[in-house]
Amino acid sequence: MLKNYSFVLLLIFVLSCNDNTEVDDVQKIIDASIEVAGGDLYKTSNISFRFRDRDYVLEQLKGKRALKRIQYTDSGMVTDIKQGNSFKRFINEEPIPVTDSMATVYGNSVNSVHYFALLPYGLNDRAVRKELLGKKQIKGKDYYKVKVTFDQQGGGNDFEDVYLYWIDQKTYKPTYLAYEFHVDGGGLRFRKAYNERYVNGIRFVDYYNYKPMGEIVITQIDSLYEKEELVLLSKIELKNVEVNQGNYN
Repeated sequence: MLKNYSFVLLLIFVLSCNDNTEVDDVQKIIDASIEVAGGDLYKTSNISFRFRDRDYVLEQLKGKRALKRIQYTDSGMVTDIKQGNSFKRFINEEPIPVTDSMATVYGNSVNSVHYFALLPYGLNDRAVRKELLGKKQIKGKDYYKVKVTFDQQGGGNDFEDVYLYWIDQKTYKPTYLAYEFHVDGGGLRFRKAYNERYVNGIRFVDYYNYKPMGEIVITQIDSLYEKEELVLLSKIELKNVEVNQGNYN
């Protein structure tokens, strides 16, 4: 952990010496954000948590990540597993057939929950395109405003979605995020992180989840939050978070 902490301090020092937005390096900002949230621990840890009455598990299996969702129904224990591009469903540990269309739906749902729970890890995936939009002050604090889009190749079924992240200029922790989605009629969401905690070296947060009252451009949503013109929809809460560290080869 001392090595990781020293690396973060070095990145913060380098970035803080540069006050010119035009030459700020968005990749260094993201690298520092991931490092301060857990860094390499994401690659060598098994992680589990509960979200909306379902259990989610990230397992490191021979260098590959397996994303799991476990729920209990009248049929018994249903386990969904997404690994790479494959999806499998089990009921009481017995495999059951799933159509390609439903496998895509289920797999995207499993991936989405894991994605948000483990942010900012994932922002260095190969399909991610990052752009620094500038600097923004929200509620008296200074943030880097970063736009994230995805290549069609490797970007999944939701590659057209657009994300914004507001990363604290002092701590390099992402405090706010927004995203524009296109499924189920589409829309915009804005989230504010709260209840930050570290579990065995990895940062987790919960979110206040907002939406705009009308149609807007996503880049305007932080200004509406400042004016308190967003509607609070829900809280995104992770419970029973556990992290078991180890090198799984």
